[in-house]
Amino acid sequence: MLAPKDFLDALSGTASRLFNGDTPLPKAEIESQFKMLLQSAFSKLDLVSREEFDSQMVVLARTRARLESLEAKVAELEAKLTAPDQ
Repeated sequence: MLAPKDFLDALSGTASRLFNGDTPLPKAEIESQFKMLLQSAFSKLDLVSREEFDSQMVVLARTRARLESLEAKVAELEAKLTAPDQ
């Protein structure tokens, strides 16, 4: 995984070369090269898609709900064990 500082340094260096070249590039060419640069940089980062993130959030919410339910049952059982016999 590329460190954030290294990523920004590479991005800055490439952008500087694009914009400060000897011959100015047409806007479409600059956009195309910048897009390729970003895609390359993002592929080196440890990123997940929005879809994957959302599905993991659903799993996490479900897990938390189950955990809370189990904690409530354990608390109920502990209360029964420590309650004075009637």
